Amino acid sequence: MESIQIITLIVFILAIGLIIWGKWDRAAVGLIGVVLMVMLGTMTETEAFNFVDWNVIAILFGIWVIASYFGKTGVPQYLAITTLKLSRNNVAIFLTLIGIISGFISMFVDNVVVILMMAPVVLHITKKMKLNSFPFLIFVGLCANFMGVGLLIGDISPQMLHSVSGIEFNEFIWQMGRPSSFPLLTANFLLTALLMYRFKFRKSFGENSAAIAEILAVNPKEYIKNRRFTAVTIGLFLATIIAMSFRQVLNLHLGFIAISGMVVLVLINEIFSKRLESPSFGDIVKEIDWRALLFYVVLFILVGGLNHVGVIEMIADALAPYFKQNLILGSTLLYWVTAPIVTVVEFDAYILAFLYLIKDLAASVSINPWPLWWALVWAGTLGSNLTIAGAPALFVTQNICQREDSCKIHLKEFLSYSAPFVGISLMIQYILAMLVWVLPYA
Repeated sequence: MESIQIITLIVFILAIGLIIWGKWDRAAVGLIGVVLMVMLGTMTETEAFNFVDWNVIAILFGIWVIASYFGKTGVPQYLAITTLKLSRNNVAIFLTLIGIISGFISMFVDNVVVILMMAPVVLHITKKMKLNSFPFLIFVGLCANFMGVGLLIGDISPQMLHSVSGIEFNEFIWQMGRPSSFPLLTANFLLTALLMYRFKFRKSFGENSAAIAEILAVNPKEYIKNRRFTAVTIGLFLATIIAMSFRQVLNLHLGFIAISGMVVLVLINEIFSKRLESPSFGDIVKEIDWRALLFYVVLFILVGGLNHVGVIEMIADALAPYFKQNLILGSTLLYWVTAPIVTVVEFDAYILAFLYLIKDLAASVSINPWPLWWALVWAGTLGSNLTIAGAPALFVTQNICQREDSCKIHLKEFLSYSAPFVGISLMIQYILAMLVWVLPYA
């Protein structure tokens, strides 16, 4: 290795190590790493700026703003109360259904935002029932994190995959003549939720007719604060998603489409704020996690610096013979090594670095990168559900539980829900990945 490669690798490892340690703000640590790389000669400041995929940052910002407006409509609360009605007084069924709804919402909305939207109504219901909120909120968090990679706009992982590979919105549904992320994850998700209901929830929760009847005395429609505001928000949200699916026809970047949808929604709400009774843009902006956006910016630069000096290419060349010799073994190792690693390391940094590594590896030995890319992204997403270190959504969930119920959540209690959920989902997804994406190319 050349001296600049060693220096860059040391800076990268130190930055990621400090981010994992968590004592200091991860965005601040990342910025320090970027400054060091520039000062030590890894890259120029112009190159650092160009390493950022601003298209992905625009997608994140645009969708987050739209999702914040959506959270103010009352639709999440409406869905929760309606779900309670459908559960027919059965708490276990309600728990399962509310998790499923949260999972599907998270395909369009960041999983942390899903938690913040669903937590208030879930807490309201559990307090009325005099139940511990933890099982309900943790299952919502697990489900939200699960389905975030189902479509392109749900989480940072599919957006990083889009950045590295160029995959389009529709290809998350059907790609290269076979089902892709959305159908395979959905099948896995529903089966995992059903098994959790059958073997976990049904034994722990029964009926609570009296408490449920009191909650259902409130008409779910009362949670919809202004129907015009709700219609405008949902309409523009859907229009933005549809426009994204036709990106190639429109010949526009996904980030531009997301920002355009956001701008139209903001303008309508600002101009007709009194009639729509909508929140001000200032209030919406306050809810955006600016530190998270900054972190993703510096993450692109850190990994870009590593790639720029040839470290990722060097690692890819070293691994290439093993993957060329046996794609099944290579995909299996990647899948089952990634799953435990992301429970303790910075998930986003790991995924982005390995996306580039697989790209270089596939180019060097002329293999299809998609079996490996999907194995990486699926294992990373599902494996991160095991601990709060792997998934920010679960960290937020635990904080809400401890704040609202004034009790400490012990690791054993946390794992009693996350471990079976992760174990079941990883095994099912591995089988699906092998059958659909690995064996046909082996």
